[in-house]
Amino acid sequence: MGKASSQKQSRRELIEKMQRDQARSDKRRTWIIVAASILVGLAIIAYPAIRVIQDSRTADQAITAFGASPSEASCDKVIDDKATGTQDHKPDGEMIAYPVSPPSSGPHYQTWAPFGKKFYTADDRPPVPNLVHNLEHGYTILWYRDSLPQEQVDEIEKISKAKLPESTLGKFIAAPFSDSDGPAWPAGKQVAFSHWSGNTAGQQTALGHRQFCNAVSGQALKEFMEKYPAMDAQEPNGG
Repeated sequence: MGKASSQKQSRRELIEKMQRDQARSDKRRTWIIVAASILVGLAIIAYPAIRVIQDSRTADQAITAFGASPSEASCDKVIDDKATGTQDHKPDGEMIAYPVSPPSSGPHYQTWAPFGKKFYTADDRPPVPNLVHNLEHGYTILWYRDSLPQEQVDEIEKISKAKLPESTLGKFIAAPFSDSDGPAWPAGKQVAFSHWSGNTAGQQTALGHRQFCNAVSGQALKEFMEKYPAMDAQEPNGG
């Protein structure tokens, strides 16, 4: 074999080796992509299942398992407000200014917030007057500042999925409250509860109730809801 033929053979062998190496590299890359795709697919499938399991566990827990104690959360005494606005329905979208913040009664939109939804974020919360209509039907609303740290918002979401006191009949909503929604809250207060009571014997006017806390407290919420149950409402049979 001549020198030229030998060089040609060497080049061919080199090219073949490079092709084999490239094929092995492509095969390894293909397997890596397949493995990564499988892992991503499993994660996509597993995440909803994990959430279902977590939500199932949360549903078996009392709301007192979440948040701080009333004293640790610096919860104030309940404020009683003179209630107004029973069956005073306004067109959806009309501006309504409430005298107290968050509102515990008052004129409201004809449409109420969905009865089956218990937790809202700033992205999906309906206007405040829709939620006030829910108050008329015996709901307790936990309002939280839209600037509340995410870990506390997560606790509120768990409360919305946990075991509520029987007296609530499931009538509970947690919703964010922003500066544009009404007058400023007391300094340092990040969470508030509100309820709209019905007229009781010997009472000249109905009352709204509000309680403020510095932080989330499932225990304080439980005590508030037991004091003002769902049947203590202007229209308790609605919703």
